[in-house]
Amino acid sequence: MRILLVASAFNSLTQRVMVELADQGHAVAVELALGDDDALRTAARRHAPELIVAPMLKSAIPRDLWSAYTCLVVHPGPVGDRGPSSLDWAVQEGAAEWGVTVLQAEAEMDAGPVWASVPCPVPPVGKSDLYRNEIADAALAAVHLAVRRFATSFTPVPQATGRVRPAMRQDDRRIDWAADGTGTVLRKLRAADSQPGVLDELLGRQWYLHGGHPEDRLRGRPGELLAARDGAVCRATADGAVWIPGLRPRPEPGAPRTFVLPAATALGPLLPELPQGGDWSEIRYREQGEAGFLSFAFAGGAMSTEQCRRLLRAYRAACTRPTSVLVLGSRRDFFANGIHLNAIEAAADPSAESWANINAIDDLAEAVLTTTDRLVVAALGGNAAAGGAMLALAADEVWCRAGAVLNPHYRLMGLPGSEFWTYTLPRRVGAEAAARLTERALPVGADAAQRLGLVDQVIACPPGEFADQVAERAAALARHRGTGPRIAEKKAALERAQREKPLAEYRAEELARMRAVFDDPGAPYHALRRAFVRKERPGCTPEHLAALPRRAAPAGDR
Repeated sequence: MRILLVASAFNSLTQRVMVELADQGHAVAVELALGDDDALRTAARRHAPELIVAPMLKSAIPRDLWSAYTCLVVHPGPVGDRGPSSLDWAVQEGAAEWGVTVLQAEAEMDAGPVWASVPCPVPPVGKSDLYRNEIADAALAAVHLAVRRFATSFTPVPQATGRVRPAMRQDDRRIDWAADGTGTVLRKLRAADSQPGVLDELLGRQWYLHGGHPEDRLRGRPGELLAARDGAVCRATADGAVWIPGLRPRPEPGAPRTFVLPAATALGPLLPELPQGGDWSEIRYREQGEAGFLSFAFAGGAMSTEQCRRLLRAYRAACTRPTSVLVLGSRRDFFANGIHLNAIEAAADPSAESWANINAIDDLAEAVLTTTDRLVVAALGGNAAAGGAMLALAADEVWCRAGAVLNPHYRLMGLPGSEFWTYTLPRRVGAEAAARLTERALPVGADAAQRLGLVDQVIACPPGEFADQVAERAAALARHRGTGPRIAEKKAALERAQREKPLAEYRAEELARMRAVFDDPGAPYHALRRAFVRKERPGCTPEHLAALPRRAAPAGDR
């Protein structure tokens, strides 16, 4: 079937819908809805779709388009729920269960007949994490069902009146530190963790607060800053405390758009000296039998220079433990997306910080590649991109949750890439496939990634069960009688590869190309980074999406 995806952004859900529909053999094209209805009409004429699907849409589809084509809109809410802040209300009000509805576009937003609806649980996580995982799983189940139904004589079900919820405002999100307990504060923070943040006053200035984690031990006067750790600050609530990892300054009228930074970085000299206490940490280590688990959860998947260095120290410490298998990755959501573009943009010298950041992540990748006394597993509970995807390839095995999306390329940020990708990627997928992946710069779904050789195991499970599934498999791998011989062969294989071409040469070649970009003020990377950090919308659908073939090959086709 020819399917045109219309979306306000090529976000994680749009990417996942694209790769999964293409993987089923559909011819999938993408057009971004950027306020130009004529562009949508032109795309429809060019691709002649049998069906239009809108995975993430903030504006109405033109009447003439939904009159001429069946247009299915994915709404992140159950049947009858309507409004632009559906997920925000669900998280902030503590809903235990939510859902996703695929409905037909009509004149009134979210009011068309229903083609499919799938429920999902709402765990105590941030809105963006929920959206990329439980909501995305439900959305894909609903989209697949709706597409199958479209191919039959199915008649969609008209909606009842339902409940129209208004857009959530900052007044609805405001935290009363003197009165709100930890549970209430966390729900408010989590409902706004990616966008728009919770507007608040801290140390005499106004900030948008992003993200929130509970603190079990520290207590203080409500609103008081209690501690700092891993770039986050801990703040007292009416009955406990929460960790706030990110802050974004409220921009002055007419000033450029601001962006999120680690809270301690954003506060800078305003931040008083605080103790390094509390229970929460971005990086944790535990063991189960002969398997070690080094988990890390960096906001947005970005890895700053300091985060890479902390993770490297933790990795080296984990390698002193008597384990035969070491697992790297978050318990759920992002694995990693590479260097921290926000931190780089905020630096006094972005070129120098770019250089420091890429060397720090290369140090980490090299440590993984040169570990020869145990097997290393990269566990991708969620998406991975650019340097984060390549970092995963430094491991001996890559395990990926079904539904995760990989973007193993750097081209869209104007970078040639590093993290030893010129060594690891061709060895996994072959030189031809490596060139295709990095040059086409398109996302790859989990199943296609396994067929290509990017991923060794795909684990089909709900997001909340991924960590337990990984733990069981890692413990079994550690017990397996073939693991010892594999470790010995791994050491011998690295020695052979080093004789053929030392890893240091791969690193030097990659870094020379990266340095040339960083040091060139006119290189596209600098403008692309600024646009990404400030979330500037493109003027039209990017070329690599607009040029998708009318009849797309399945994502894993070689």
